[in-house]
Amino acid sequence: MAESNEQQQITALLGWSLPAVEAIDKLNRPFVVVGPPDFQSFAEENDISFIAWDFDRLNEGSDELYERLEKLNTKVAVPIYEETVEWAGALNARFFDDPRIFNRSLLLRDKGLMKRKAQMSGIKVGVFEEAYSKDDIHRFLKRVNDALIKIDGDLNDPIHIKPLNKAGTVGHMMIRDASDIDKIGDQEFPYLMESHLDGQEFSCEAFIHNGQVKFLNITEYVRLGHSNFVPASPALEEWRPQILEQVQKLVDSFEIQYGVIHPEYFISHDGTLNFGEVAARVPGGHIFDLIERAYGFNAFQAQILCSDPDTSSEELDNFFPEEVVSAKGYAGSLMVYPRVRLIEKLDVPEELKKNPYFEKHNLFIPITSKVAERVGFGNHYGTLFFFGKDSDHMKELLKHYEDYDFYH
Repeated sequence: MAESNEQQQITALLGWSLPAVEAIDKLNRPFVVVGPPDFQSFAEENDISFIAWDFDRLNEGSDELYERLEKLNTKVAVPIYEETVEWAGALNARFFDDPRIFNRSLLLRDKGLMKRKAQMSGIKVGVFEEAYSKDDIHRFLKRVNDALIKIDGDLNDPIHIKPLNKAGTVGHMMIRDASDIDKIGDQEFPYLMESHLDGQEFSCEAFIHNGQVKFLNITEYVRLGHSNFVPASPALEEWRPQILEQVQKLVDSFEIQYGVIHPEYFISHDGTLNFGEVAARVPGGHIFDLIERAYGFNAFQAQILCSDPDTSSEELDNFFPEEVVSAKGYAGSLMVYPRVRLIEKLDVPEELKKNPYFEKHNLFIPITSKVAERVGFGNHYGTLFFFGKDSDHMKELLKHYEDYDFYH
């Protein structure tokens, strides 16, 4: 493994990710991992430069972490997962002597701020408000449906609620009526409430350097939180010019200079784009793995290179292939969630194993047979990986096996 060298400037990876560690090691860039204390012994056994850190201690000890990294001659901090985005912003604000970097990171963590900034920048978003109590949710649901001219007997249009600072789909609920609101616990307030957006949902993985999109991947969602594939189908890719325009507008509006962003959008049949939300870290859904399978480049390395202001344009031009046309095929993943409360056996059908699009799976039988309570889409029990030349067939496969019971 690469060792930190005080004569060289090093990169700090915030969070624990073995693929990210392996990626930066292959770049031959000196680095240090700032990760949860549980990984310290593994790091020491494998000669990985490591600083144990509890990222939940917001605003406590940030000076200490900066000083430790400064002594190592750290140049830039790269966030790997959601809870490290603000830490990276705070550290990079000091490394680059630009306090606005931290404020920008807050926009990427607080869903209310994020939506408000997008709206003020002329980016199309749904109706949204913050909720601090269940009464706020009742009022918002009524106001949205009053505005849609609903009358007695009509079904309500749903609204969505999400904790203001949680990653992705964690804590996300769809609310249709008062009974849904009664199910909400008090521990996650405040929430962001927003109107339902129609259209096909998809994500982008935009690699940014010096404020410009250097590579734009479009990930097609077959079912949010369950299945997706890369690159998107021709029907979605035909809107690439408009999507790129909107992503660059987002980059400009949020003053994002370096790194990777993962915005989600809804697109209607006429190409109207509605902004959902944006993150500034590694996306979920194994999307980085899918990008590498389809395009052949390591997306963790792309993130690290784009996070460094001193990476040259020539290096990035040589690193990134041409979008869409250089893809070797479509790479898809299906995340599997047990439908039973107790797992007794795992069933992977022979027809799946023999399918030419099927590549591998990492489904497992857990030590504890009781299925863990589901939180967002973060605790699936394994993933199926597919690869093939036809996007329609890929979509059909993912839909088909969504309904299969792998666990009994």
